[in-house]
Amino acid sequence: MSIKGVFREWGPAWLVMIADMDAASLITAAQNGVQYGYGLIWFLLFLSVPLYLVQEVSGRIGVATGKGLAEILRENMGKKVASIAAFPMAIIDFLSYAAEYTGIAVGMEFVGISPLVSVPIAYFLHLLLVYKRQYMRVEKYLIIGSIFMILIYIMAAGFRGYDPYSSPFLFSTSRSFIFLAAANIGAVVMPFMLFYQASATAEKRAKSIKLMRVETLVGALVSESLMVAIEVASTGLNSANFQNTVLIARSLSSLAGPYSPLIFGLALVLSGFIALVIISLGSAWGVTEALGIGRRNWFKVYLAESIPAAILPLISQSLINLVLNLMVFEVIALIFPIILMGLIVSNRKIMRNYASSKKGMIVYWVVVSLIISGGFLALIY
Repeated sequence: MSIKGVFREWGPAWLVMIADMDAASLITAAQNGVQYGYGLIWFLLFLSVPLYLVQEVSGRIGVATGKGLAEILRENMGKKVASIAAFPMAIIDFLSYAAEYTGIAVGMEFVGISPLVSVPIAYFLHLLLVYKRQYMRVEKYLIIGSIFMILIYIMAAGFRGYDPYSSPFLFSTSRSFIFLAAANIGAVVMPFMLFYQASATAEKRAKSIKLMRVETLVGALVSESLMVAIEVASTGLNSANFQNTVLIARSLSSLAGPYSPLIFGLALVLSGFIALVIISLGSAWGVTEALGIGRRNWFKVYLAESIPAAILPLISQSLINLVLNLMVFEVIALIFPIILMGLIVSNRKIMRNYASSKKGMIVYWVVVSLIISGGFLALIY
């Protein structure tokens, strides 16, 4: 494929991985550093494997069928199954939007701006960007924004520095460790990602499986490496102060210089905003496709879900605790769509030559079982 062809097809997998490194994921990674220092680095790097395996399946469905995941569900499993799928998708949308607006609120609080100001501004800026714009036009803005976001993450880790004598491996059976591990699992594969990559790949009419796989792999490695960078940057913060953004800002200043709170805050705001666009497209696509009401109605669905989600951070007493609990719930909400996606990708009538082999499906179901088990462990442990 020519370089021009690569640039033409590049986008869906990369952006969904960048959206995965959203404000909620950043807060989760920061909590890793606060509670366990470098101890969860090994786990974050390991999570790049299930992240790639799951999202590769989503992208393959888009390439093979030229349709979104929910549309395939409706056509092949009946309207009843698709309608049942639409309800949890709406809940997932709400939780995802709430997590991103919460991350933006936390980031702006680092520089002294109240959520009462920052959240409404973010909401209306987002509406201006996504309303009636074609996907290809929006995608260009998002790719440019993703480059800036990566540079900000690198700066955040660079200001803090790296301690080569600290161990990157820690394992514990304590309740707090299991809960945080589950939150990281919830942060690595979110439900909207399944619907976005399939639909966006179909929207671009991408045809190269090989390029989609390379793009997904690169995105997975970059995403989890950025999580590691934030864990490193937040190591040494006082856990007792982590629920207070003013005290976090002071701690960051003492550890990594006076500009570190600003950099950390910008990372939260930019990552949250990029993810908002991706989620609003992917999740609302999923709902409208499942219900069979057409993508043209996606904006109405988005408005119905996002308005109450934007209100939630304004009334929450602990924004950071809210995000961590949302991440654990994401794992539970992922169960239904991730199982249905596995049934689709193994169906040769739907996928033709792109269907997964028996060995591939064994690997997929093992990964899915581990993801789901992590969520339930956090609930009962």
